[in-house]
Amino acid sequence: MLTPFFAQSVTATFTAIDWLMILLYFGVLLVITWWAISKKKDTAEDYFLAGRHLGWWIVGASIFASNIGSEHLVGLAGSGATDGVAMAHFELHAWCLLVLAWMLVPFYMRSRVYTMPEFLERRFSPASRWVLSIISLVAYVLTKVAVGIYAGGVVFAGLLPELNLDLGFVKLDSFWVGSLLVLAATGLYTVLGGMRAVAYTEAIQTAVLVLGSVLVTVFGLMKLGGWDELRAALPSEMFNLWKPLVPPGVEGTWAPVLERDAAGAVVRQAWYFNGNFPWVGMLICAPVIGLWYWCTDQYIVQRALGAHNETEARRGCIFASYLKLLPVFIFIVPGMICYALAITGKVPALQTILVEQGGKMVAERDAAQGAFPLLVAHILPPGIRGIVVAGLLAALMSSLAGVFNASSTLFTVDLYQKFKPAASQSELVRMGRMAASAMVLIGLMWIPVIKGSKGLYFYLQAMQSYLAPPIFTVFFLGVFMKRLNGKGCLAALIVGFLLGVFRLAVDTPIALHMEGFEGGYPQGSFLWIINNIYFQYFSILIIIVCMAVMIGVSYLTEAPDYRKISGLTFATVTDEQRAETRASWGAPDVIASAVVMVLIVIAYLYFRG
Repeated sequence: MLTPFFAQSVTATFTAIDWLMILLYFGVLLVITWWAISKKKDTAEDYFLAGRHLGWWIVGASIFASNIGSEHLVGLAGSGATDGVAMAHFELHAWCLLVLAWMLVPFYMRSRVYTMPEFLERRFSPASRWVLSIISLVAYVLTKVAVGIYAGGVVFAGLLPELNLDLGFVKLDSFWVGSLLVLAATGLYTVLGGMRAVAYTEAIQTAVLVLGSVLVTVFGLMKLGGWDELRAALPSEMFNLWKPLVPPGVEGTWAPVLERDAAGAVVRQAWYFNGNFPWVGMLICAPVIGLWYWCTDQYIVQRALGAHNETEARRGCIFASYLKLLPVFIFIVPGMICYALAITGKVPALQTILVEQGGKMVAERDAAQGAFPLLVAHILPPGIRGIVVAGLLAALMSSLAGVFNASSTLFTVDLYQKFKPAASQSELVRMGRMAASAMVLIGLMWIPVIKGSKGLYFYLQAMQSYLAPPIFTVFFLGVFMKRLNGKGCLAALIVGFLLGVFRLAVDTPIALHMEGFEGGYPQGSFLWIINNIYFQYFSILIIIVCMAVMIGVSYLTEAPDYRKISGLTFATVTDEQRAETRASWGAPDVIASAVVMVLIVIAYLYFRG
């Protein structure tokens, strides 16, 4: 539980002007929601895709706001305090948005689908659609709803530890009060306003979030004495993205690092990446997760589907790729600043995140989860603090709002409507609202598992590693290989999902510290081996199995009807469709995309320790 630590952090730090800024922010959200409700039509297309009238800047800002949410404010900043720029590899996946913009947007836009499972049905089979919908809903509960609720509680526990509530039959501390408040506020405008309210509020939230995070970085560096002081205060490896090439104490570039126990015996060997992640896993697993998330996840792609046309969708994705480069500097760096201010003693209140380890003071992983809200509380002046807290709330709410809308869309369009095709438009909207509410309750019950993990961002990457491989496989192999059929797709989805769920079932009792599992599984047993396989290696195993199953089953069964999948694979795109896509982009789009790639290369060249 993080609240005992946070109870030391902030008491009576909010001033009247801080509260005024927060109230103004919520006032703006209410106005936008009211406008969205007044403009919306009671149809599925308007509720779920804003009538397909979103412009490129709304699409891009909405994609960014949906992605940059609670896990970044809590988990990514905490990772910066403990591990430096190690997690920047995940954030420099802006190139995945370019894959969406140039490779997959044409397929999605010409198909005129509402959801990713619906696209899979057109490419493969109805059964594939239903299975993907179920997998996606499970993934949302584990990786988005529960994470968003948990992070909301962490932020409130750090900013307002005195915010407790005694209901008589139950006492709620600031963690749970904050979680429920964020849920209530987000659910209100999401359920009532639909995709239009989500998209336009996310555009505003993006501006507030970026401004607030930049202010935290600027004031933190000012307090520390500048960027040079940050480099001097922290060890060079915290600025090193190339560390996996030459692990410490190892001469060979690709040689494994041996882990030894206190007696010197080898426990296991691993190819460690920046002291935390194996380079093999990062080389294979991380791009797969990135491409799944940015190119095939309903949560993200739904924004592009709401664009007016292919041009607007592509440009929105390119714009989002620029925004995606920001987290390294507005989330990871503030976490590093928090650690630097703590070890230099320049802000004594931040030293609560430190513990002694090996004769030196390091950031304790659980305590470091509050690095960002702690900086907000202790280095920002009144007024500005209120703006930044509004940014924190914006991130928490936007990530939850996006998943609520995506979940309701998946359930309503891909499951409910299939079983009840005669349902009216208003009935579909009502079921979408009920589905979002149900997922909230399930997410609340999963929070104890997150608390038992090694950190929020680590938990998130592990969950995605188990659930992403089958979805990545069927989408990317599906558009590249026209010979693959519905039976192969269905087999890959089911086998991959079962493997992921099996790993979760093995890991969950350990994370929950259930009775009888405190010491883990018996060493050397089958379940012990599964539990101790690094999550990225297990993900690679799932990827290989899914690809083999999909290709094998497809070639052992009949070929698909190529006329039915016209325009849904590269090999079946017609000349007319190809010409329409070519007419949708120009030189500015190409140049803008090239600049993104250059910026990514510059970031890798700079962070070399």
